[in-house]
Parts: sequence; C-alpha cells; structure tokens
Amino acid sequence: MGGCVRDTLLGRSPHDYDVATSALPEEVERCFNRTVPTGIKHGTVTVIIRSRAVEVTTYRREGAYSDHRRPDSVSYTPSLAEDLSRRDFTINAMAMDVHGDVTDLFGGREDLSLGLIRCVGEPGRRFEEDALRMLRAVRFAARLGFTIEGRTLAAIRERSGGCALLSAERVGAEVRGILASPRPDMVWLLPELHLLDGYMRPGTRSHRSLAALPIYARTAHWCHALERGGYIGSTEGFLRALRMDNHTIRTASAAAHMLATGSRDYKRLLRDYGREAVLAAYPHSRRLRSILRSGECYTLAALAISGGDLAALGYSGRELGRALNRALDHVIDHPGDNNRAALLQLITGGKYDERT
Repeated sequence: MGGCVRDTLLGRSPHDYDVATSALPEEVERCFNRTVPTGIKHGTVTVIIRSRAVEVTTYRREGAYSDHRRPDSVSYTPSLAEDLSRRDFTINAMAMDVHGDVTDLFGGREDLSLGLIRCVGEPGRRFEEDALRMLRAVRFAARLGFTIEGRTLAAIRERSGGCALLSAERVGAEVRGILASPRPDMVWLLPELHLLDGYMRPGTRSHRSLAALPIYARTAHWCHALERGGYIGSTEGFLRALRMDNHTIRTASAAAHMLATGSRDYKRLLRDYGREAVLAAYPHSRRLRSILRSGECYTLAALAISGGDLAALGYSGRELGRALNRALDHVIDHPGDNNRAALLQLITGGKYDERT
C-alpha cells in the first residue's frame, strides 16, 4: 500500500512496507504467532516474522477531523476502494497484491509518469482534514523532483492557515525532510505559500542555491538567508521554535553568525565555534580543509603546553587561563612556535617573537 507501491513503480527500494487487509485486527492476530497491537485503536497490528516487523492495517473509513490532523474516529470497511479514497495524494493511493497487480483508482500511475503531486479527490477537503498534508506535498515534490498540480497548489494557498494548528515537531520534521532532499531549494515554497507564518514574518527572498551545499550545511545557509531577508530575527529562535534538536540549533546558529560577519579567520573560528559549525558555514573552502588536514593548532588541547606546565611555574586561576589563551592566540598566527620552550619563553618573558 501507499509509499512502498509508489517507490516500487518508480524503481526505488522502499524504506518499509505497509500491508492492508480486509481482515479485522483480531483475525490478523490469530493468523500469526507473534503480533504486537501497536496501533490497535486505528486497526494496525505489527506482525513479527523472522525478527522483522511488518505493520498490517485493516481497511478503514475515517470520521471527521476536528483537530485538522487526526480523525476523531475510524471504522472498518471490507472495501479496498473506500480505504484508498481517504489517502492524501494519488501517488500514495495505490495498492499492489502478492502477484504484483496494481489497484490504481485515482490516476496515481499517470501522475507518477507526469511527475505530479495531486490530491485524491477535492484538495481543499484533503487539507481541511489534515493540514500536515500541505507540508508533505512540498516534501514529496522536493524528494521526487515532482511539480505540485495546479488545483492542489491553489488549495494549499487557500488553506495554509491550517498549519498554525500543527505541532512544531511535525512542522520541523517536514522542514528537515525538504532540506535533505535532492531539491532543497523547494524549502522556499514554505514562506511563499505562508505555510510557516506561525514561525516567521513576511520578508524578502535573498539566497544562494542550497542544492550546491552538503546536507549538513543547508539549515545554516537557509536560516542565514531568512535572517538577511527579514523573515526571522535569529536562527536560534527560529529553530528552537520548530523544536529542532540542540545540536542542530547550536551548529546552525553559530554557522549563520559566521556567515553574517563574513569572517574567514578560520583558525579563530574553529577555536571559538568548533569544527562542525565552521564546516557548515564554509563547506567548500579549500583553505579551511587545508587547515583541518594540516593539524595546525587552533585549540587549547593542541597547545604544546598545558595548564599543568603553568601551574608548576606558579600560575593559577584567571591568570593561568589568560596565559594559555595568549599562547594559543600567538600560535594561531605563528604555527611554528607551537613547542614547549618557545611558548614558555613567550609567557614568562613577556614576548617571544621579535619578528612581530
């Protein structure tokens, strides 16, 4: 069912398989030795076969969506057609039997060949039921290289306000999926279609192509462009509102700050922000890569002297910290001086390199 059929028809390896059946959940449980009622409320039983988990869901019809995200109730139906009719997009509304025969009642195969993301039935109704489908439309288009069909796109524009009801975690997950896709620049459809109005204000689009960047750098560069365009006040605040993980927030915020300052003092940037953040800001810099390969010192840990060396000379507390940072600052500019004798002379003698 759904995505695994779509990917199979596209010649891609499905990530997982969703099985649907007219059998009721209790009948599914009787058919197999090992089952887990993971989504029994919605008719889903996980079947364990040879240590592999397969979700099996009973054909169903859905009630109203009062929260614009999940149906208030579900009921079972013996009809595959009725089950498929509740799906979001035509390319996800196909089923394949054990013989490889495809049931396609809504033109999914044709839309695959045309490269279209089209809603099943009336687009406005699909988005009224579940607002997340609007973000999923953009993600599928970005992932598959497809175009969003005209009526579907128009309905997204009309219903975009419904995204304000979605959880930040769900929205953030869709943003991450778009940025990690083969067409990350489609992330700009989100502000253009007002799908992120709960997280940003109107702005002016100003950006370089994200597609040329490695995945780990795209969030920072997009956020930097959002800052420049006035869409967001800060990368940290924006990503935190989307409930991104702390590592992403720290790395992207630091990288966006570097891009805003324009600094290319790579060793000091590495000292202050760390390897991952600097690479996220300047992923294509040959000079940065050269520094990283060279083993040149840019951290206190790589200095040829330690706090213990200075403590033995009577340094302590803030005085010791200032001395180490002074030594590091010197070594960043003079890599050849990163040896114990030179640095001790620098610290105890007041200055070391007469050439400067």
